[in-house]
Amino acid sequence: SGRVMGRVNGEFQFVDYDKVEYVDVSPAQIVGVSAALIPFLEHDDANRALMGSNMQRQAVPLIHTEPPVVGTGMEKWVAENSDMIVKAQEDGVIRKATSTEIVVRASGGRELVHKLRKYSGLNERTCLNQRPIIKEGDKVVKGQPIADGPSTSQGELALGRNVLVAFMPWDGYNFEDAIIVSEKLVKEDAYTSIHIEEFEVEIRETKLGKEEFTRDIPNVSEKMLRNLGETGVIKPGTRVKPGDILVGKVAPKSKSELTPEEKLLHAIFGRAGEDVKNESLEVPSGVEGIVIDTRTFFRKTNLSPAEKKKIKEESKDIERDMYKRMNELIEHGMDDLKDVLGRAPSKGFEYGPKGSVKDLRSLKEKLSIAGMEIKGRRQFEEAEAILRNLFTQIEALENEKEKKINQLTRGEELPTGVLEMVKVYVATKRNLSVGDKVAGRHGNKGVIARILPEEDMPFLEDGTPVEIVLNPLGVPSRMNVGQILEVHLGWAMKKLGLRAICPPFDGPKEKEIEEYLDKAGLSRHGKIKLFDGRTGESFDEPVTV
Repeated sequence: SGRVMGRVNGEFQFVDYDKVEYVDVSPAQIVGVSAALIPFLEHDDANRALMGSNMQRQAVPLIHTEPPVVGTGMEKWVAENSDMIVKAQEDGVIRKATSTEIVVRASGGRELVHKLRKYSGLNERTCLNQRPIIKEGDKVVKGQPIADGPSTSQGELALGRNVLVAFMPWDGYNFEDAIIVSEKLVKEDAYTSIHIEEFEVEIRETKLGKEEFTRDIPNVSEKMLRNLGETGVIKPGTRVKPGDILVGKVAPKSKSELTPEEKLLHAIFGRAGEDVKNESLEVPSGVEGIVIDTRTFFRKTNLSPAEKKKIKEESKDIERDMYKRMNELIEHGMDDLKDVLGRAPSKGFEYGPKGSVKDLRSLKEKLSIAGMEIKGRRQFEEAEAILRNLFTQIEALENEKEKKINQLTRGEELPTGVLEMVKVYVATKRNLSVGDKVAGRHGNKGVIARILPEEDMPFLEDGTPVEIVLNPLGVPSRMNVGQILEVHLGWAMKKLGLRAICPPFDGPKEKEIEEYLDKAGLSRHGKIKLFDGRTGESFDEPVTV
């Protein structure tokens, strides 16, 4: 009988074959989520694998995502369990798919609305934007991804891009982990991301009087004010550049002794003659983008009668909308109960679109399961499930209504002394530039030292220019050979139009990779003759691409 390496009470020992009681399901289960996303993990040094798994968590979400040609098969599961994508709540058919919401028609004609989050901020000013990946009329099953989030493509994780890489020195510009990239990647927005900047401005009570938000700012041209609304706050959707006004604000100036002429002007023109200074919020240098949202926060203490009336009307609108939605829910619930029981549930309960269902308690009593004639346990369980679901949804609606009305009537909690505050959110596009850090999955990180014109990049025999040039010295001493295997396999897969899945500790062997290179009509050692983009002459040695 042979002996094998096994775990006994957490200790590794050599034990007899027949003593082994359990086997790990998958070799990937001994590593964490980030490390399980590294292909050819078994060929990487532990330190570099650690760097690779940590740097994947720091990836900036790109505008144009693309799933990896060489993956580990975990990408789908990571994305699906991340809450960053939208999944269908039930089986059904897509009735409507727009950039802001997806409506699924489920069984019994019920419509489930899945709201999509648009350009909301994440940590470090990055941005979460969800987009639909299905179209009207498609059939979906429960749990199927129906919208992509940040860094996902078709419902699977896509942190980076598949680019053509060459390992070779290039005039010393990639010395010490520096990296050379082609201008093509910048032009095509391959590594472009969207970031959200937040700006805020407050109004306080000063010794000389109250500051205020207004578009009536002294000594500012009408051209500068053209994008401000009546209250002095910029309109969402406006493209802004450094120096543009986001929020117009004036503060009182100290009044020197007024001359009789000024007193006369005041008497005639009122506020117009008063001394105020411009304290507007402007876009700082280096920021250019589109205003995606503005929010105003104020205390509800000193409101005019007109404002109070407006708040009352808005509250009524919220309640009306609420009762309409509640009635729809109840109608659907009744229809579902009818399907289960074979007839209308109970005589005493009347529901109408007038919004007559004001009191939830009486509704619950009328809709209690005790008042229904039920045959058999199965019918009872189904009816109970429908009712439970209905009441959960109604309570959620009630809470939403309370929250909205509270916010309208109570106002915001602002810092001491602040009467009003405006926040403006600007989405900016960041392109790949010199000094940015880029990294692979094997801890092979570097800083961009130069962005070369496409025509100066080294090119293949068929004229295709490479997109990134890495230093070959970054491989041997660091012992992260996984990147070389990934490059070989990736090149073969791209040529064959396939995608490779290499689970950790279970990836393809070198022989298999060579076979795929053969199939793709490439050399078995994965190297090729490259030509200098500047002179057109070939380099002395074949290069790994």
